[in-house]
Amino acid sequence: MDRAGVGRVCLALPATTLDHPFGEHHDAYRVGGKIFAMVGESGGISFKVSDIAYEVLTETGHARPAPYMARNKWVNLPRIDDWADDELSEHLAIAHGIVAAKLTKKARAALGL
Repeated sequence: MDRAGVGRVCLALPATTLDHPFGEHHDAYRVGGKIFAMVGESGGISFKVSDIAYEVLTETGHARPAPYMARNKWVNLPRIDDWADDELSEHLAIAHGIVAAKLTKKARAALGL
């Protein structure tokens, strides 16, 4: 998968928006105003995972703790194509779901989630 592929996957998820809060070369995908995945300028990707997935992915070396966001259980892949497309797509959908679930009931209802 490449940067455009990540965009297609993320923007296909319900109520997802794209913005560039850290400059035009950083894509931040949000649900309800909260970031669930971000592609950096150098082509790496970071995204939210569950507590268990964080432990498994980082301990096995499948991903590394995301800079500045590891305490919030985010992982980082230095290159988007480090994982198979279907595996990355599934993790992005899960990241979206984790972040969406933390929104208020009112916010979820307003977004149709």
